[in-house]
Amino acid sequence: MKMLKLSFICALVAFVQFGATAQTLPVGTPALEDYYRRAQLLGATDSSVSFTVRPLFPNYINKKANPFYPDTTEHQYNMLNAKRTWKLTNTNIKGVFLPLSVQTQFNSDHPYGWNDGSMIPAKGLQTLFSVGIFAQYGPLTIQLKPEFLIAANSDFENFNKNSYDVIFARYYDIYNNIDLPVQFGKGEYDKAYWGQSSIRLNYKSLSFGLSTENLWWGPGIRNSLLMSNTAPGFLHVTLNTLRPLQTPIGSFEGQLIGGKLSNSGYAPLTPDHSYFGTDLYIPKPNDWRYLAGIILTWQPKWIPGLFLGFDQSSQTYGKDLNGIRDYLPLFAPVKKVGAPDEAINKQDQRSSLFMRWLWTQEHAEIYFEFGHNNYTGDLTQALLSPENSRAYIFGIRKLLPFNTARNENIMVSVEVTQLQENNISKIKDGDEWYTSKGIRQGYTNLGEVLGAGIGPGANLQSVDISWVKGLKKIGLQFERYIHNNDFYYYAYYDSYDFRRHWVDLSIAANYEWNFKNLIVNAKLQGIKSLNYQWYLRQNPGDPYFVNGANAFNLQVQAGVTYRF
Repeated sequence: MKMLKLSFICALVAFVQFGATAQTLPVGTPALEDYYRRAQLLGATDSSVSFTVRPLFPNYINKKANPFYPDTTEHQYNMLNAKRTWKLTNTNIKGVFLPLSVQTQFNSDHPYGWNDGSMIPAKGLQTLFSVGIFAQYGPLTIQLKPEFLIAANSDFENFNKNSYDVIFARYYDIYNNIDLPVQFGKGEYDKAYWGQSSIRLNYKSLSFGLSTENLWWGPGIRNSLLMSNTAPGFLHVTLNTLRPLQTPIGSFEGQLIGGKLSNSGYAPLTPDHSYFGTDLYIPKPNDWRYLAGIILTWQPKWIPGLFLGFDQSSQTYGKDLNGIRDYLPLFAPVKKVGAPDEAINKQDQRSSLFMRWLWTQEHAEIYFEFGHNNYTGDLTQALLSPENSRAYIFGIRKLLPFNTARNENIMVSVEVTQLQENNISKIKDGDEWYTSKGIRQGYTNLGEVLGAGIGPGANLQSVDISWVKGLKKIGLQFERYIHNNDFYYYAYYDSYDFRRHWVDLSIAANYEWNFKNLIVNAKLQGIKSLNYQWYLRQNPGDPYFVNGANAFNLQVQAGVTYRF
């Protein structure tokens, strides 16, 4: 029935012939989104745009260019002989077809990857299809860009069945407080989403409306502490800037949201386990969750290229909403916690400070984000123990001229994400980034983390070296991914066996290429998982350094985008 309604709405809008100026560039759009950020390093786009509040409104970054053909040296083809823009006769209704996209992903051994929107963590092949239309009438804009997912969701070896029962019990101690299932049920998984859709009223530099689009907050490229496109987009009311607001002290960008988060409906492991005859899984409440969030970025006029920002989010169960202070908790004082197990005002909160410094003359940028998870203390406590419940992201990116005559560059990117807790008492209490004992789904939507896709207690070091020219990119990516080190210390604190860390070492080849109307993207990544699922094989008489339950996973991503 939902699919039927969605098809009817799309067909109804398509009959109305409406070139538009305020469509968004969805978070994670292959080639196009990162092109704008690289172009800013070269001084080719507006240097007042922070790239910390996304999705972008590309018409406000470069008004002279078609948002889907931002490289003005690129010839615009029409392979299907289709009319991209139109206008209804004798009216001011106008519109545009949005790019059609098909993205696929394949994992050979076990789930891997993040920042993939509506896709799920799964073994096997999955395909995401998206097409859309954008209409504008005066200040009113409607963007319909639904997404359709089908995934094989094949079975795979998850948490090792040979682990001791007490280790299973400690696993559930953590994952009973976050909605992160290892597998989304059994067998084929298919679902339709509203995707990157919205309806807005726009006035000058401001926009107000209803949206299901993915959001990205902060300066990170591989990860973001509060908002990323790892989970599917969620329904939210939004008040945001379309372009930087100019003031006597500099420019500002921001967004204020109130949204509805959904549960996955799946248990942490399949099948579930028991301990001394007691089921370890404690079902989570079925109530929906309300999420309030705010981000504000300031570009001081005295320091060109510097962006300073703050973001915060707070979620609570829908049944606990009572009054304006629950709907807008971001403007209310934070209550201190009286006891370790006391719910924080029945809310789950996190916030961060960030900066991005753009140096166009050096074709480089540096950025940093520092956040606190469920922080309930005051300023004095923050100054005394800033390391408690902290996480951070640090990155640097530079373009090196390779062939100036042909506008070619070598791009070097480095990013480090650290979510691991460094307070042992918090680790033993099961307090991790994105988990919550008060809001037991944790900071998730439909079973995936809203923030950094590497998940609770994890760390990532990433290096990317690429050749780039316009929309074209060919490169190599090297990563070291440490899975939930907080769980490792909690589960194995009796021994702290340093051989048992679950670490993924990977190398990937990336490819993005524009050809006529098409943008083709591909990624081939080999991942060596050391001590997969934290399991270390060891028998009496074995040498001390032994091979763990290692696994090799081949991930293949491929997609094509057709621009009308």
